[in-house]
Amino acid sequence: MGSNNKKQQLRLNKKQISLISSCLISMLTYAQEPLETSVKLATQEINIDGFGNEKDWETADEISGFWQWFPTDSLRAEQNTTAKFLVDDINFYILITSYSESSDYIIPSLRRDYSGAGNDNVTVILDTFMDGTNGFMFGTNPLGVKRESLISNGGNNFEKDFNKSWDVKWETEATQQDGKTVSEIKIPLKSIQYPEGSTQWRMNMYRHDTQTKQWYTWANIPQNQTIAGLAFMGVLNFEKPLKKSGKTIALIPYVGGSVQKDFELDEQKNILNYGGDAKVSIGSGMNLDLTINPDFSQVEVDDQVINLSRFEISLPEKRQFFIQNSDLFVNFGDRREAQPFFSRRIGVAKDTTGTTFENKIIAGVRLSGKINNNLRLGFLNMQTAEDPSNQIAGNNNTVFTLQKKVLDRSNVSFIFVNRQTTGEPDFEHTQDRFNRVVGADFNLASKSNRWTGRTFIHQSFNPEESKDAYSTGLSFDYNARVHSVSFNVVRIGDNYQSDLGFIRRTGILKNYFRYTYRIWLKSKNLRSLNFSQSFYYVGRPKDNYLMTDRGNWSDAELSFKNQAKLQLRYSNRYTYLLDSFDPTRSDALVPLEGRTGYNYDDIELSYQSDRSNVFNFNVKSSYGNFYNGTKFSVSSQMNYRIQPYFTASMRFNFDQIRLPAPYASADLILIGPKADVTFNKKLFWGTFFQYSSQSENFGINSRLQWRFSPLSDFYLVYNDNYFVTDTFAPQVRSLTFKLTYWFNK
Repeated sequence: MGSNNKKQQLRLNKKQISLISSCLISMLTYAQEPLETSVKLATQEINIDGFGNEKDWETADEISGFWQWFPTDSLRAEQNTTAKFLVDDINFYILITSYSESSDYIIPSLRRDYSGAGNDNVTVILDTFMDGTNGFMFGTNPLGVKRESLISNGGNNFEKDFNKSWDVKWETEATQQDGKTVSEIKIPLKSIQYPEGSTQWRMNMYRHDTQTKQWYTWANIPQNQTIAGLAFMGVLNFEKPLKKSGKTIALIPYVGGSVQKDFELDEQKNILNYGGDAKVSIGSGMNLDLTINPDFSQVEVDDQVINLSRFEISLPEKRQFFIQNSDLFVNFGDRREAQPFFSRRIGVAKDTTGTTFENKIIAGVRLSGKINNNLRLGFLNMQTAEDPSNQIAGNNNTVFTLQKKVLDRSNVSFIFVNRQTTGEPDFEHTQDRFNRVVGADFNLASKSNRWTGRTFIHQSFNPEESKDAYSTGLSFDYNARVHSVSFNVVRIGDNYQSDLGFIRRTGILKNYFRYTYRIWLKSKNLRSLNFSQSFYYVGRPKDNYLMTDRGNWSDAELSFKNQAKLQLRYSNRYTYLLDSFDPTRSDALVPLEGRTGYNYDDIELSYQSDRSNVFNFNVKSSYGNFYNGTKFSVSSQMNYRIQPYFTASMRFNFDQIRLPAPYASADLILIGPKADVTFNKKLFWGTFFQYSSQSENFGINSRLQWRFSPLSDFYLVYNDNYFVTDTFAPQVRSLTFKLTYWFNK
């Protein structure tokens, strides 16, 4: 017995030693020497032609040895990628060589700001202030098409933290050579911000290789983290401190006009507009933006949605003036329930009946950026015009924010929002004279990004009511390799109001919890299997915590190594209607009764195909109870390309709602075909059709864009809307042109 025990102990010790050794190897893999490379001075002009023939490139230090991020994070990249860096007093240069098995690249379009998931591409991320919170992203593909983004909040969420509407002057060209693509990039130092005298920047690079279906990164990033996040990066060391970036003074005038026909009123308008923007860099990190009589007629139309909820839907901001450093203004509160500032409120107003009108913006100013390494400032002021015919007062709209960095990647922020009626309109109500919100937020982001979170408290002020006019919240997210936990609680007072914000509802206490368990599969075709359980509860504190909403979701998601995904979800919900409500939004004569509770459940199946395929699609279908009836839903988007000149997509939504008599049933349909032609890197033509049975509208938006000079454009836009209720008849039709030119000093 004693001998056997010793043998067992010996075997156990060997197992322990083996386990410890494996752990040490793993630790060494992830705890490597800090990634660093030097940036040498360029001694000659670098011609951006995609060849990299200059002698300076021969002596520049080179990085290589990229890691996989997808489908695994524990192996080196199968295809080699190298990069070199140079700098002079004016520009920052990058030379990237991407090796491939063949030249069979995926390049759906020549349009700027393409999607990285559907393209072969390489992307560089720069954290010039080394704060792990804000950065710049520049990418290019094998045909030298550009993409750029502003990164905020550490880059934790692709949907919220990457501002892809940001445009700046820079150059890139690429050549396809035998077994490789050579890309050259030139970024003017005055196009980005950095501290004067910088000797280091944080940097990372990633590459999407569609031939191997893999994503590569220079810094080894855990696969549960965002590939473009700012937590995991290397360091660029400059040979000498960088000089102060040159001052940028840009004037961007425009002239535009339109011919509009309103068939319902039988009116025709001929409109000529002119105005412009100015951009001035202040110091090394601040930008001053001015606008006079801004015109947003060239902006793409919003995607229509079928809204089956009781609440307003938030749509993304697409107007360029509100884009740069937008996180300084919008990254407050709870983005879903209580956001104190929502830029799309500016330029839109409601009359006394609640009808929404476009409200002309007279002028605006914005000051935003870094005061120093630890302090950021945002100031926005815009004046809108009075519209007596619709009883809409002129308003001055102001937002002021301060953000102070604390700890490694966290910050404390302050916000002040003010909407103030200007003039003395006879139709203005007393309580509408002003609305103000003041508040503070603490945003947490650990060094490894495993822990993130937020807490905030905001107070609103109106002429007649400020009691119970606050919102507050607390959220935490824990994201590890196997386990992930999210927690959120929000309290919104009955009288909380932000005229320039997005508030779905007031007088609530909301709790949300989600747990995810990941299984990383060792399979030829499968990557991971994720299980998650979510729960939320909404109650009304002033009504003895009357429960108005409760939900449970159970999810199983299977991820494939070809980047496809399959998801199954079971949901159980409870809704208590405080007021009568028609879920079909068809103005039913008999809506569902208020002060009534409904318990319902459904099951949902969704699939996302490999987006690198010539034809790719996503589809989602669900069936189950819906209030006191049933609902069957199907939604899908299909995409097809003839690269790199033509892409077509079809968005389709169908909701079949069946409620018992006398309540309304409905078949709601949304169809949105879209075609995009990119003749070259400067000339684009996109046409978008939308039909919604819920809004009873058919719309056409066709937009021709010619970028005849860097950041200078000519637009020709055709819009057409039709009634589809009883007969198919024209509603409003317009033809618009806009010419902008960027004068840069």
